[in-house]
Amino acid sequence: MNRYRLVLALGVVFVSSAAILIRLTEAHPLVIAAYRLCITSLIIAPISLTFARREIRQLSLSKFLLAVSSGACLALHFGLWITSLGDTSVASSVVLVTSSPIFVALVSYWLFKERLSRLSITGIIVCIAGAIIIGYVNWQGGAIPLLGAVLAFTGAIAVSGYMLIGRILRQSMGLLTYIFLTYTSAGIILLAAAMLIRQPLTGYSGNTYLMLILLAVVPQVLGHSSINWSLRFLSATEITVAILGEPVIAIIMAFFILKEPLSIWEIAGGIIILVGIYLAMYRPPGRKIDKPLEFIDA
Repeated sequence: MNRYRLVLALGVVFVSSAAILIRLTEAHPLVIAAYRLCITSLIIAPISLTFARREIRQLSLSKFLLAVSSGACLALHFGLWITSLGDTSVASSVVLVTSSPIFVALVSYWLFKERLSRLSITGIIVCIAGAIIIGYVNWQGGAIPLLGAVLAFTGAIAVSGYMLIGRILRQSMGLLTYIFLTYTSAGIILLAAAMLIRQPLTGYSGNTYLMLILLAVVPQVLGHSSINWSLRFLSATEITVAILGEPVIAIIMAFFILKEPLSIWEIAGGIIILVGIYLAMYRPPGRKIDKPLEFIDA
């Protein structure tokens, strides 16, 4: 495994902790999402403004607006997905929200001309089959109300936009600049949304504040930033396929931490997803990494 995929794998592991931390947080979904991105922005801002100040100042309007658009997609993703966790199990929600490779692969082929090998296509199909098994088992058990399913699936569409825009920007934009603009704009949007529906931003327990800080540090700063770093070197489709490993890790965490039951079919679905990820990301010896995209500054 080369270093690009190693960083991506670590990012997926960190991101997988999000559903567990959210379940342990007693606050409205929009408040949770707002705290997650705002705390992250407070951590990232001084670092970015110190080491990427020149790039931020010289940023063109088109790139700035694209970064804000990416942040809007991220805000929508978190708002929808975190809300879905209140209506369904960790397994069901995470499986549905990680269905994004379908949309990313189609748009990447049409927009970026990113061609997939037969092995990669087979891997995506295998991953989706595993996700369907996990989702169907939970659906049969009554774990997915219609609203929760729609919210999680719509969250998958939103995160696809986030990944695709990031794939464009990261070819010519530094990581610190990108995550500073994206995380900050997402945080502002989510904070405004929470205030608009008049949800309290204070008065929570110490445990909730601890979970909110961990949510910002582990899955966001460490997880999402590792994935965003990988966007410069790996295709958006490859990255979203790797993220399909999130349901497997999240289900295992939910079993040990939240005591959510784990069925034989969920185990089988998880194994199938891991096999699919291996197939989709396998590169024959000697094959070079995908060539970065070119960004045309309008």
